[in-house]
Amino acid sequence: MGRSFTLVFFLVIFILLHHTTSLANISTDEAALLALKSHISSHSNNILARNWSSSIPVCSWIGITCSSRHNRVTALDISSMQLHGTIPPHLGNLSFLVSLNISNNTFHGDLPLELAHLQRLKFFYAKNNNFTGAIPSFLSLLPNLHFVYLSNNQFSGKIPSSISNMIKLQVLSIQSNYIEGEIPRELGDLRYLIVLNLQYNQLSGSIPPSIFNISTMQVIALSDNNLTGKLPITICDHLPDLEGLYLGRNSLDGVIPPNLEKCRKLQILRLSENEFAGTVPRELANLTTLTGLYLMDLNLEGSTKFSSFSLFRQTCTHIFSQN
Repeated sequence: MGRSFTLVFFLVIFILLHHTTSLANISTDEAALLALKSHISSHSNNILARNWSSSIPVCSWIGITCSSRHNRVTALDISSMQLHGTIPPHLGNLSFLVSLNISNNTFHGDLPLELAHLQRLKFFYAKNNNFTGAIPSFLSLLPNLHFVYLSNNQFSGKIPSSISNMIKLQVLSIQSNYIEGEIPRELGDLRYLIVLNLQYNQLSGSIPPSIFNISTMQVIALSDNNLTGKLPITICDHLPDLEGLYLGRNSLDGVIPPNLEKCRKLQILRLSENEFAGTVPRELANLTTLTGLYLMDLNLEGSTKFSSFSLFRQTCTHIFSQN
């Protein structure tokens, strides 16, 4: 009898402690989210004012997903809610967060360094806002990141080489910002990268050859920068799955590498408005999956400039050779 009572007593204590800990944890998440709410000065239809309230369980708030196992917030999706404000450091207290989507709003200011505490974060979407400052250095402290979307903001400065610490990264999209300087060669260390989108920035220097050695790459988008230099003649030796190569509106020179024919899955090839010379390599006719070929405003040789185009007509539906 005494032993049974002792076991029941300790079981009750364990349940009470576990329940108290769970309440404390979800209270931490609630406080972090309410801090975010307080930093938002306007939102469509007062959607957060009506829904994010202490009178409603946190896991029932709009845009919130919780883990049934830990009773913690694992996903925050407040995208496309016409929210205007800043991101507070308190958001770093959502320690179980796996996915953060704040895209398509008008958030501004810097992203706080405290987001480095989100060690479980895999998906980070912050595109189409008005964020400023440098590319956040805390990203390199988040080794589990798979997807990073920072496009269409006002980030400036250089791409930090430490970004290569995100060893699981699959998508890096920083399109349409004010990023300058050279592309770090360390990006070639991201062995699982599928999409690299750095278009519409102010990048300069040559393209690191290491970028073309990432065998998982499907899209390389570097158009509309100030990039110079030649493309490696072995450009497609290690890109069996490449589907899109966007290099238009730079200052690249040299010849168009015939080796591009080894990118057997290539669908879009954009080389327009560079300083390439010579002719269109006949080998490109072997790209049977090609649907878009963009060669406007190049220094290609006159009579042979169009010599290969008839070979594309059956498979390539969009050929742009001149204005």
